[in-house]
Amino acid sequence: MTIRIINKSGHQLPHYETMASAGMDLRANLSDAVTLEPLERKIIKTGLFIELPVGLEAQVRPRSGLAAKKGITVLNAPGTIDADYRGEIGVILVNLSNVAFTIENGERIAQLVIAKHERAEWVEVQELSETSRGAGGFGSTGVK
Repeated sequence: MTIRIINKSGHQLPHYETMASAGMDLRANLSDAVTLEPLERKIIKTGLFIELPVGLEAQVRPRSGLAAKKGITVLNAPGTIDADYRGEIGVILVNLSNVAFTIENGERIAQLVIAKHERAEWVEVQELSETSRGAGGFGSTGVK
């Protein structure tokens, strides 16, 4: 599959790090470093603009290393980029740690996963089929 992309960042295009990688790293496109204080959130621009084919979405997801080691994650994970969006890709980062974190230009801040999706058509009914789980949710199946 090919996807049209405009790169105004001056950084390399997102790419897969290994043959089995699902995601491609997104880099911060900053004129000056940005500091996220504890519990602060900011939109960090990437300088990338994409044209997805209809039937695909781009999912913006956290980088596991940043989340585990620094407490930095994507606030609306996964963020969805729709096929008809043509604006710059921005990443909503939040600092869930208790120390400030500084983002430098070109730093890998999130990952992008391209995924197929379906469009649903609702069929309104008066009742749903029975299952063994029924209406049980929010931990109803236990933890062990």
